[in-house]
Amino acid sequence: MKKVLFVAALVAGCLAFNSCASKKDLDNCQAENKDLTSKYQNAREELAAANSRINALQDQLASCQGNNAALQKSLEQSLHNANSTSVNITKLVDQINESNQYIRHLVEVKSKSDSLNMVLTNNLTRTLTNDDKKDVDVQVLKGVVYISLSDNMLYKSGGYEISDAAAVTLSKIAKIIKDYKDYDVLIEGNTDNVPISSTNIRNNWDLSCLRASSVVQCLQTKYGVDPKRLTAGGRGEYNPVADNATVAGKAKNRRTQIIITPKLDEFMELIGKAPEDKK
Repeated sequence: MKKVLFVAALVAGCLAFNSCASKKDLDNCQAENKDLTSKYQNAREELAAANSRINALQDQLASCQGNNAALQKSLEQSLHNANSTSVNITKLVDQINESNQYIRHLVEVKSKSDSLNMVLTNNLTRTLTNDDKKDVDVQVLKGVVYISLSDNMLYKSGGYEISDAAAVTLSKIAKIIKDYKDYDVLIEGNTDNVPISSTNIRNNWDLSCLRASSVVQCLQTKYGVDPKRLTAGGRGEYNPVADNATVAGKAKNRRTQIIITPKLDEFMELIGKAPEDKK
């Protein structure tokens, strides 16, 4: 009897020790997770603002470069013109210097945006496994996020219903979309040039639209994405990214793209806040 009581006491002591250790590990993990979440949120907000502004800045950069070339030409003409006054030449030089300074500023901003785009791409892809990446391609171009999904992963063969295999990947993408709550989302269906043979689908236009609509409804109903942010569209076979003459090319063209873009009203507001040229 004493031996039994000793064993029971020993087991109880081990359980209590393990419980304390597990709680300590859990507290440490929760603190680390909270810190990482805060850092990720800050980086994401900075990137959203920088990417939205870069499109307007690029247009201003092109305009400034054109103005700079015109000013350079005007200066050369003034230097060879005996009737030009030193005041006009000085003014042109000042304008060129201001233009060059602003161009350097735009280049610096663009460089910073490119760096933030790299951070965003890493944040998007780090949640995907190696198996996911075989059917998912993530790119960030000029502040717009493009997520391209292959049809053999998304849909049941020959149709537009979402397959069971797509659930894990779509749930991760839905998390990304919900994180970028200030962005609009376009779901765009694309097909190859092989005519569809189905009694209830007229052509590839129908198929691409139905597939995009299936993804939109899945994101809304299963993963809680706000439907006001979603748009479904189809481009049929008319937006290929590869040659339809090969099997591999056809496979690349059969895709669905999730395009995450800044909202137009916020974009226009950023343009309005862009620095004005000095007169």
